Amino acid sequence: MAKTILFVCVHNAGRSQMAAGFMQSLGKENVKVLSAGSMPKDQINPVAVEVMKEVGIDISNNQPKVLTTNAVKESDVVITMGCGDACPIFPGKRYEDWQLEDPAGKDLETVRKIRDEIKIRVENLLKEII
Repeated sequence: MAKTILFVCVHNAGRSQMAAGFMQSLGKENVKVLSAGSMPKDQINPVAVEVMKEVGIDISNNQPKVLTTNAVKESDVVITMGCGDACPIFPGKRYEDWQLEDPAGKDLETVRKIRDEIKIRVENLLKEII
């Protein structure tokens, strides 16, 4: 049965969108991927879109979404990235907080480094849950 993974950051415009893109691409049918933000932006960070396209993953059609209690309830694993206490806690779920630099306003090279760190973390998480 596929595991549901929720990636949460403040704006759901960079880190969580890149992580969701990697998880969907690498996890395929083994995962259902959700992403959300505690205070979502209007659009995804264009630099995040660009660096993901460089590795063959297109997140350009994704839209930032607001974090809901239901999204957390339906998830097996909840990964937070700088959203602090905005994410509700439910027993029986796996929670991790990934300390990652926010790509908002950063240059291409910095966002590439953040992307590469996210990929490593997603690969490691997949090894543990599948």
